[in-house]
Amino acid sequence: MENQTSGRPAFALDDAVAIARRAHEGQLDKGGKPYIAHPLRVMRAVEAEGEWHQMAAVLHDVIEDTDVTAADLRLAGCPDPVVAAVVALSKLPREPLEASMARAAADPIALVVKRADIADNRSEARLGQLDEATQTRLRAKYARSVTLLERYAEEYAPH
Repeated sequence: MENQTSGRPAFALDDAVAIARRAHEGQLDKGGKPYIAHPLRVMRAVEAEGEWHQMAAVLHDVIEDTDVTAADLRLAGCPDPVVAAVVALSKLPREPLEASMARAAADPIALVVKRADIADNRSEARLGQLDEATQTRLRAKYARSVTLLERYAEEYAPH
């Protein structure tokens, strides 16, 4: 759908980036760096998949980690498949890892984004900033996340 006056899509990737920047403003990652760098890296990692994947990637933590809601994204004009992917990527409070990985694996956009998210989280550039105990704990968590995600992805894959 295009905006009738400008000819640009009603909701573009720039809009998703702007929402993510506002939502994550002032947040720092575990290494003390601006948090927004993480969703931007995940967005770049899925660039070849297309704009909806990029939108979901840059927005993947806004529902989970900020006061932005799915309704806010819809109101801003975010495409329904992107909102659905962001919801699928949003871990609920006290939710078991199995449930969150199953939900992400069930949505085709979320699955691609979650793989990129975990890859970025597991990178030495990020983990290397942390103390050894935290690195060990997170490496185990991300390894388990990958195992679960791929198991569920295989279950949900068309045969």
